[in-house]
Amino acid sequence: MKGKIRKLEKTWLTGKKLKMSMQNDRTGELFREFMHGRHLISNISGQELYAVTIYDGTGVFQNFNPQTEFEKWAAVRVTDHGNHPEGMEHLVVPEGQYAVFQYKGRPAEAGPVFDQIFREWLPDSAYELDDRPHFALMGDKYRGDHPDSEEEFWIPVKLRKPGR
Repeated sequence: MKGKIRKLEKTWLTGKKLKMSMQNDRTGELFREFMHGRHLISNISGQELYAVTIYDGTGVFQNFNPQTEFEKWAAVRVTDHGNHPEGMEHLVVPEGQYAVFQYKGRPAEAGPVFDQIFREWLPDSAYELDDRPHFALMGDKYRGDHPDSEEEFWIPVKLRKPGR
């Protein structure tokens, strides 16, 4: 598995959010609601969809519990924080380094890929997890639940401090 390190500039998003857990995954519901009102966003920059996950610190990966809640967003990139449609909010993803992984397959079958990222790639790399939003970027090759669907997983990282 190869991850490419990329720097993300500060990114403005507009979308909808829900609290959920791995055990109570509401991603489908979230995206259905978002897509229903997406056409009302006037300042979209690009056609990609963002599935953003905000965890409460990085410890969630050391002490994994499928009931731990997190905030999930369905969003698009926007040019600024101007007006947004009723029922939607703005999210700013701060700049920083990300390990980016290409994924091809059904989203529901991505679990082993994340397992490999967090149990093998990250410990063997010069990086450690950073406390910023994680996201999947779904561009023109994204086909939903199709086995040939493609997306990118963006994992926030920072250089590991010596001795860790």
